[in-house]
Amino acid sequence: MKKILCFGEALVDLLSNTLDDDSVTQESFIKFAGGAPANVSVAAAKLGGNAYFSGMLSSDMFGDFLLKSLQKHGVKTDYVCVMSEAKTALAFVSLDDEGERTFEFYRDNSADLRFAYSDFKTHWFEDCSLFHFCSNTLTEQNIYDSTAFGIKMAQDSGCLVSFDINLRLNLWSANDIPRVKILPLLASCNIIKASKEELHYLAGEQPPEEFIQDVLHSGCQLFVVTDSCRPMHWYTQSGHASYCPTSVKMLDATAAGDAFVGGLLYQLGQLDLTQQSLKALCKQPDKLTPIMEFSSLCGAHAASRKGAFVSLPSQQSLAEFRSSL
Repeated sequence: MKKILCFGEALVDLLSNTLDDDSVTQESFIKFAGGAPANVSVAAAKLGGNAYFSGMLSSDMFGDFLLKSLQKHGVKTDYVCVMSEAKTALAFVSLDDEGERTFEFYRDNSADLRFAYSDFKTHWFEDCSLFHFCSNTLTEQNIYDSTAFGIKMAQDSGCLVSFDINLRLNLWSANDIPRVKILPLLASCNIIKASKEELHYLAGEQPPEEFIQDVLHSGCQLFVVTDSCRPMHWYTQSGHASYCPTSVKMLDATAAGDAFVGGLLYQLGQLDLTQQSLKALCKQPDKLTPIMEFSSLCGAHAASRKGAFVSLPSQQSLAEFRSSL
């Protein structure tokens, strides 16, 4: 089985745990390993995929926690870099009554932003079918350049490139316009996943479906649009299809999208796809539909549990979750 290489940030999610007594509401925070591409690598690994994580971790206590957490869940960490000069990024996460999140990030010059293009090694891309990244490694120039370099290395090695937009506007400088940084990279990606809100943001004044068609004509083979528990859609150069995900009681949306992407990459990774075979697959909606159903079930599994890594399904927990619906 070829590698699934997920690149980017691993950080610590400090998840709100609000306690009420008779006189005051007290909010405490519980530590969870997280970070979107790290979550995706764990999701793929727990399902049985050959998943690697690449990024820069700090040697502080949070970085040690992240490294051990990745390894505990079956992610190969051979391509993880570690430094002592910067600290681990933190994300404080508060949940509302419906499990939706509010983030407060502490990511000033953190270790994940210090990954340099020279940290990539050619052998990382050998026998690799998928290279995955998110927009959180586009927020500052150094990590943007490193991400673009990794994409080029993946392309040169024949890897398919996967991009989950996963836009967190409060990670960007007030002077930045994220879509200006994101749009030029879309033509380099074979698989793109965006939420409905992210799609509308990227499309700007252009009708969303027209925007998707332009992206597909630029070279993308599969463009997936999710909308929480509402119908999801996917678009290829051959057509468009949709699926209504299973509705569950959401406890925490933190890693639901990452679980979906991890499930998708795990399924595609089983096929050891190339550029040509992905194009062939995208012409067969009957084969794509069960892949999307599986991925959606992975997302629902994660949404029904708290935390990130710990909420992601294994094959056994996914089977048990399916049977409980």
